Amino acid sequence: MIDLKKIVHQNLYDIANLSVAEEQKHFITSNTDSIMQAYVAITNHGVALPFGIYDDDTPVGFIMFGYTPKDSIELPEVTRGNYCLWRIMIDQRYQNKGYGKAALEMGIAYIKQLAMGTSQYCWLCYQPENEVTVQLCRSVGFHNCGEKYNNKNIALLPLR
Repeated sequence: MIDLKKIVHQNLYDIANLSVAEEQKHFITSNTDSIMQAYVAITNHGVALPFGIYDDDTPVGFIMFGYTPKDSIELPEVTRGNYCLWRIMIDQRYQNKGYGKAALEMGIAYIKQLAMGTSQYCWLCYQPENEVTVQLCRSVGFHNCGEKYNNKNIALLPLR
């Protein structure tokens, strides 16, 4: 059974040691770097929601959501005041088994319950050549909004 578990001392290294195949590594930041970014965001009063993706007791991936404050000047207007899918990865040993979609659906259900103002969307940035991520995100309702950030496309998922 798929579950999202908080990153804690007991599972930190299990999640940090997960990785994608060599040919996918240029599309994704390592879980270690992502967890460090979450720590920096949280300690600077930001929002980062990192989770391990588990099949029963087996760690199979990592997912992290964040929240872009309305007063953020670094990101495009469409992202402000909305959640973001910051990271999602499934370890190379567990890909193509439905874990990514199941985890993404669980994570989206979770952020829909949170009270961060009037968020209308969950957004993400993606490289168009990362076809696996593009298909995964489309399968749960993300759509390209026509804007870019850091030469990556922005996709939106309505939360309401």
